[in-house]
Amino acid sequence: MRYVRLTIAYDGTEYFGWQYQPDKRTVQGTLEAAVEEVTTTWTRIVASSRTDAGVHAVGQVVSFPTATRLDNDELRKALNAVLPYDLVVREVRDARYGFNATRESVRKRYRYLLQEGRLRDPLGRGHSWHVPYPLEVDAMQAGGNLLLGEHDFSAYESTGSKRETSVRTVYDVTVQRRELELGPRIAIEIEANGFLYNMVRNIAGTLALVGRRKHPPAWMREVLDSRDRRRAGMTAPPHALFLLWVKFADDFLE
Repeated sequence: MRYVRLTIAYDGTEYFGWQYQPDKRTVQGTLEAAVEEVTTTWTRIVASSRTDAGVHAVGQVVSFPTATRLDNDELRKALNAVLPYDLVVREVRDARYGFNATRESVRKRYRYLLQEGRLRDPLGRGHSWHVPYPLEVDAMQAGGNLLLGEHDFSAYESTGSKRETSVRTVYDVTVQRRELELGPRIAIEIEANGFLYNMVRNIAGTLALVGRRKHPPAWMREVLDSRDRRRAGMTAPPHALFLLWVKFADDFLE
C-alpha cells in the first residue's frame, strides 16, 4: 500500500461540486469511479479544497492510498483514458505514507474572472461573471491591498460552514485587466493560507462595488474590521471561480 498525490483540472460547469452526493455528478464521485475502474479497488479520495457547484480547478490536489502496481505515469494515462472530457489528471506523484490533501494544505491561490463592459461574451459565459459597466482596476487593487496580512475574515464568510476560527492570512491580492476579443477580463487572484466558505466570491463581489466607485478602496478594510457579513457586497456567482494551485508543507522542504 502506498499513497499518491494527484493534481487534477476540471471544468465545474456540469458538476455539483467536489464532494460526493448520491445520484448527482460530482468531481469526487467521478474520480473515485475512475480509480476503481483502473485499480479494481474502491478507495476514498480526499481533496485539498471542496469546491462548490460550478467552480473550476486548474490545480486541485487530491490524495488516496492504493496498492496498484502501475507506476505514476501509467496511472495518470490509465485514469485519463477513462475520465470524462471535463476532468483530467495533470500529474501523479508519490506521497509519504498517510498524506492527506485535506488536512495538510498550507497555501492556496484562487482566480476570479469578471467580464467588463456592455457586450456579453457568449463564449466565456460559463467562465466569467459579466459586469456590464466599466471597472476601475486601480481602485480594486488598492482595496485588495488592504486585506493583506492576518485578519478575522468573518465579514467575507458566508454562513453554512463550521470553522474553529475565521482568522486567515492573505499573502497576495492581484487585480489585472486582460484585453480579449469580445471584451476585457478582470482577474482577481487571492493567495492565502486558507479560505473561509465563499470568501473569494464575497471579496470579488465587494471589490466589484469598489470598481464601480460605489465605495472607496478604504471600504474594503472597513468591511473587514466590522466582522459583519451584511456590510460586504454580494456573493459573486460560482462559475467564474478557479482554484489555481495548492501547496503543502512538504513542498517547501523539496
